[in-house]
Amino acid sequence: MIETTIKGIDLKFYTSQKIFSPKKIDNGTLAMLSMADFEHGDKVLDLGCGYGVVGILAAKLIGDKNVVMSDISEEAIELSKKNAALNGVDVKLCLSDGFKSIIDKDFTHILTNPPYHVDFKVPKLFIEKGFNRLKIGGKMYMVTKRKEWYKNKMISIFGGVKIWEINGYYVFMSEKRDSSYAKHR
Repeated sequence: MIETTIKGIDLKFYTSQKIFSPKKIDNGTLAMLSMADFEHGDKVLDLGCGYGVVGILAAKLIGDKNVVMSDISEEAIELSKKNAALNGVDVKLCLSDGFKSIIDKDFTHILTNPPYHVDFKVPKLFIEKGFNRLKIGGKMYMVTKRKEWYKNKMISIFGGVKIWEINGYYVFMSEKRDSSYAKHR
């Protein structure tokens, strides 16, 4: 079990050797969370939730009814369900390959720490499909150890990107704007 405090919130997580970063909260995820601000009224998607760090933190900060957590792994969904209960939140959990089983299209925040050590297929889909799941003004946050491909892809889809380098990770944030919406309908 991992016990930690993020953004002033005490959290506990059961983990598994089969799920990403089982011994401690991944530094990339912590870097991304340090740049994301959650406000009352936000609707958050934790895309590729693993054992639930991002979504459960968001639920504690903005209320659990506005948080959706998804993963392709059944074990990750089960762990997230267990960890949500452990941390006193009741979030919507969705077993999904990317966005395939997610019907919501009005997120204000999509946060993801995608698999990026193999190829760009998964992050490419996350960025392209994520754009259409954000409301105007919504933000996509992504963290990786690589910069150029992600920077270029985020700019090509959203029209711009902010990038922070934190402890060897790159945190990307792009906002869906009216002008970017017209070219991607």
